[in-house]
Amino acid sequence: QVQLVESGGGSVQTGGSLRISCNASQHTPIFYTMAWYRQSPGKQREMVGLKTMHGLTTYADDVKDRFTIFRNNGENSMDLQMDRLKPEDTAVYYCNAAGRSGEYWGQGTQVTVSA
Repeated sequence: QVQLVESGGGSVQTGGSLRISCNASQHTPIFYTMAWYRQSPGKQREMVGLKTMHGLTTYADDVKDRFTIFRNNGENSMDLQMDRLKPEDTAVYYCNAAGRSGEYWGQGTQVTVSA
């Protein structure tokens, strides 16, 4: 069973930056897609961004130009660089990966942005 582990969450002030990481317990097979989702209290989980194994990337409109996904196919790992953070970015961020063996979720990492 593949496990995804997120790390790097924390607290930052508005306008600051954070980088969170997701590492899979297995390096192969390579996931077709790896994505970041987030969920705030009282809200549904929403996709932040996704990157395919071929490098195609998509972002939610409200994070475009502020967030960047970096992916290492060889290690089945992924980072999310978050810049110019806003209080509304406060959420638990989850790593998601999908591939031949199925779809997986990490346990989440808290990101808190204070005004």
